[in-house]
Amino acid sequence: MKHRQKSNLTITLFLFISLIAIPLSVAAAEGEKTVEYETGFYYTVQKGDTLWDLSQKFSDTPWQWPELWKENKDIANPHRIYPGERIRLYRRRGAQGYGEGEDADQQKSSEDTLRLTRMIDFQYAAIERVGFIRKKPVVSQGTIFKVEGQMTLISTGDLVYIRPAKDATLNPGDTFTIYRTLNPIQDRKTNKYIGIQHYLAGVVEITIKRPEFVLGRIVAAYRPIKVGDLLMPYQDRLPRFKVHESPEGLRGQIIVSEEHSSMFGESTIAFIDKGEQEGVMPGQLYWIYKQEQYRINPDDSADVTLTPVILGELMVIHTEATTATVMITDSRLPIHAGAQIASPFKLD
Repeated sequence: MKHRQKSNLTITLFLFISLIAIPLSVAAAEGEKTVEYETGFYYTVQKGDTLWDLSQKFSDTPWQWPELWKENKDIANPHRIYPGERIRLYRRRGAQGYGEGEDADQQKSSEDTLRLTRMIDFQYAAIERVGFIRKKPVVSQGTIFKVEGQMTLISTGDLVYIRPAKDATLNPGDTFTIYRTLNPIQDRKTNKYIGIQHYLAGVVEITIKRPEFVLGRIVAAYRPIKVGDLLMPYQDRLPRFKVHESPEGLRGQIIVSEEHSSMFGESTIAFIDKGEQEGVMPGQLYWIYKQEQYRINPDDSADVTLTPVILGELMVIHTEATTATVMITDSRLPIHAGAQIASPFKLD
């Protein structure tokens, strides 16, 4: 009995120490810091640029410059922009890309379009929140088995008990991404195994290490965190990357949206069945489309391939060997899992 009381007293003491060990200034700083989850396409101003000229470059008409100004509230005077400033680009709806508008006064050459593309970068500040699909699941470093206070909803600032995995090293000061794996995903048509979805829930920092367990404090909560969630080493991801040309002729499909929505559109995170092995990389844009087979003549047994219908556009933001995580950057029509994707092509 005395031994049990001593053990409980020791744990209580460690909990108390962990609570006061975190500087109060950190909490204050978090309250003061405003995190803006910027998403979009940006251009870095060069010497001699004006909003009028940039509108001509990226929208095929100089008269769109008020929209550029509207998208950039930091620009006090639209007639004065300076080299080094980053301008958020206004994109007309329709998965046409920059310099490829259907109503353009004149068509730019492919060389001009490629040159403009290389001047653009894409920013997604919430990149650390997005998960991925991988054939072999990540090896877990530990499991949350209890939350201090027996709370049902675990959030930022809460203390959690973690059972380290065999041979895993979890030391005070280390940070880990909290995640859970979902059911194996198979191809909708062929039933071929695609991989395991890793669903990211937050970040935990280890504060105390004991022989049987470690104690951690939740420093970020992206989604509800649960007892039973797993830990993987935390890795910084770059939220900004250059826009790249996609491999010519590459075609694939959307596997599923991250939240498994039956229908989704702009700003949704999803996964595609192509990855690094096929030359897919962050910063590439792909069209989302459908192309149906239809029997035009009832007396003819042959089906005719109809003209592709563009549903929208997506941007690759993270890649694995055989899959990629993407964000829908534009949607003309509702998009479903299984929708086809391809490098931009000429509509026939």
